Amino acid sequence: MRSYFLGAILGAASFVSALTVPPYTGTLIKGKEFPSLIEVDLEDLVDGLESGLFTSYDLVRAYEARIMEVNSTLHMVTELNPDALTIAAQLDRMRANGTVLGPLHGIPILIKNNIATDDKMNNTAGSWSLRGSKVPRDSTLAAKLRKAGAIILGKTNLSQWANYRSDNTSNGWSAYGGQTYAAYYPGQDPSGSSSGSGVSSAIGLALAALGSETSGSILSPSDVNNLVGIKPTVGLTSRYLVIPISEHQDTVGPMARSVKDAAYVLQAIAGPDTNDNYTLANPAVNGTTPDYVAACNYNAFAGKRIGVARNVIDIWGSYTDPPVLAAFNEAIKQIAAAGAEIVDANFTAFAAWQNDKNETLVLNADFISDLANYLSELTYNPYGIENLAEERNFTQTFPLEQYPQRDTKIWDGALKQGWNNTDPRFWAAYQANLYYGGEGGILGALERTNTSAVILPTQLSPSIPALVGSPVVTVPMGFYPANWTVTLNGFGNLVATGPNVPFGLSFMGRKWSEADLIGFAYAYEQRTMHRNDVQPYLVPNIELADFVS
Repeated sequence: MRSYFLGAILGAASFVSALTVPPYTGTLIKGKEFPSLIEVDLEDLVDGLESGLFTSYDLVRAYEARIMEVNSTLHMVTELNPDALTIAAQLDRMRANGTVLGPLHGIPILIKNNIATDDKMNNTAGSWSLRGSKVPRDSTLAAKLRKAGAIILGKTNLSQWANYRSDNTSNGWSAYGGQTYAAYYPGQDPSGSSSGSGVSSAIGLALAALGSETSGSILSPSDVNNLVGIKPTVGLTSRYLVIPISEHQDTVGPMARSVKDAAYVLQAIAGPDTNDNYTLANPAVNGTTPDYVAACNYNAFAGKRIGVARNVIDIWGSYTDPPVLAAFNEAIKQIAAAGAEIVDANFTAFAAWQNDKNETLVLNADFISDLANYLSELTYNPYGIENLAEERNFTQTFPLEQYPQRDTKIWDGALKQGWNNTDPRFWAAYQANLYYGGEGGILGALERTNTSAVILPTQLSPSIPALVGSPVVTVPMGFYPANWTVTLNGFGNLVATGPNVPFGLSFMGRKWSEADLIGFAYAYEQRTMHRNDVQPYLVPNIELADFVS
């Protein structure tokens, strides 16, 4: 079966390489031109809703139909919200009565299947052990989206347990949701762990989606799905009732097709939460969240110093292909032409960090503590699992979890380590992380060089900022050539690189510097618009016009 599948993927190469897809054109709604849902942005949708061209009820019907059209192929959505149409109708009535909750009023958003909602949807992290579990209330993020008027359309598939179960598995696979595929090449690796969120946003199955990141899980799927991804400072967005890996590294952010749309979503979900004390460390003046939408400034580079972490490229260059490096060098020139001074900004401890194991110790210790804390919050726990040891036992004995084909070696290592984040040994490991990510990493590079941001190809950007919880914004930078040779992932079931697979550029900054990074990402995006260079090989045919009389 696997040999046949791989043969089908490889056999498709000549077709995709030769495929030329024209830019999407708009559709006619009530005689007026309106963008395709793969190209539409929030302001287009708001204009349409305000003018009465369509309703939120129409939007939900269209997005649900688009999901159903492609979900059997790409497997990016695990379930739709059965109340979405009812919620849309209520929001339409509010709009008709003159009550609008904000820019996201009546706008469908998808969220990753580790962000809890107190409704009829499951929150599983991709595990059958949590199917049917209940939480006491919405996660803070879900509550914020609802307060902003957004419609939570459904839950997206993810790499199981946010890629924190197996050494031997594939990105985008979970026992509960199956294998997600990206849409730029048949059988494409969607990257992880916010795999379904990335694919869904890329092909217009909602305005945008939420992902979560411990180290790379927003940035990497945004990278290969031609998206803007904002990985916020740890503490900018709440993690309350988000199934965790690490309280010291976990963060939640938007994945969207444009910088401005991502900024609108971040605006809605950012802010303090008494249920997550990390959010109380935000130094925002008077608790006021910066205006991330206003930060979208075409001239953001003027007079700024932008660093390049060249030693990261020197040490990890073998992990990055020539087309990516060529596009990165071109991006440096474009940023300089936009008014920035480019300087070297190396991570001085990066070479030493290659052999350091402290991040593993920290993540293991956090996961042991934080998973138990999440499980203790459940008001209904279908299998009565209270800790990691019991979760491992379930996974190894429940056939649909595909053990031992997909192992539990990450958990095995954590349990063998045997201590959590209250143990005295934790502090030394965490301090090592802060050195490698701080003085010896991104924060030190910014301070020594007096730069506003440091850039890298997104393929190389997640690891060091993850250690200190600092922000990163990725934006589309280019695509592999149409004649690029297909390579497979380590598990042997997905196309890791191939013709027309996207890649991105990352802007890394100081903690709480999201507004600056959004400005830089917007200025680069608007000058290049690389998102439009290549279209996915698979997109839904259904459009909003099909649901508007």
